[in-house]
This record gives sequence, C-alpha cells and structure tokens, in this order.
Amino acid sequence: QVQLVESGGGLVQAGGSLRLSCAASGRTFSSYVMGWFRQAPGKERELVAAITSGGSTNYADSVKGRFTISRDNAKNTVYLQLNSLKPEDTAVYFCAAKYPWIAGYNYWGQGTQVTVSS
Repeated sequence: QVQLVESGGGLVQAGGSLRLSCAASGRTFSSYVMGWFRQAPGKERELVAAITSGGSTNYADSVKGRFTISRDNAKNTVYLQLNSLKPEDTAVYFCAAKYPWIAGYNYWGQGTQVTVSS
C-alpha cells in the first residue's frame, strides 16, 4: 500500500512557476513508476508527465519544454516543476504510482490545485 500526499499548488500569474511535490509512504517507492496527472473543470484527467524507477521520463505534448518531472528516491518524493505557466494549465494536479508491469496507476494522491491567472 502506498499513500501519496501532494503539496505546492497555488495561484500564480501567467508566465510564472510552481514546484509541486508528492511525498510517498512505503519502502518500495523506488520501484514505482510515478506520474503527474491533471484535471480541469469539465475535462477528463490527463497524464502530464511520468518517470520510471530508472529516471526515464515522458511528457504530454502540451507541457514539453515547460514542465520537468524528477524524483528523489532517498526522500520518497517526486516533483513536478512547472515553468512558463499558462491559464490553460489551471487544474487539479494529482500524483499517482504504479508498478512497471501494470498498465494502470494503482495509487493516487488527493490532488493540489494550480490556478494560473491571465
């Protein structure tokens, strides 16, 4: 069982930056693929970025070059650096975890709100 707790959301002006953190419980954090998702009002949840246990990353096209996902296995924490924020980045951001051999994400955090004003 893994518990995930996000932090770092808030209100920022367009062009600004935020850093989201996700602290995970459990002893096998380094084994998980970690992902950041977001869900805007009236829209489906979408994968923003993911990072494997080995550090390989992938990003949604809409955030490439602006967002960076990273992880610190010693701290059981995954980060999402959000730069050059746009109003369309406004959403609740969720941290999620899964084992590499499973298709779907098993564990989810409660989410943190990111609001970008124009």
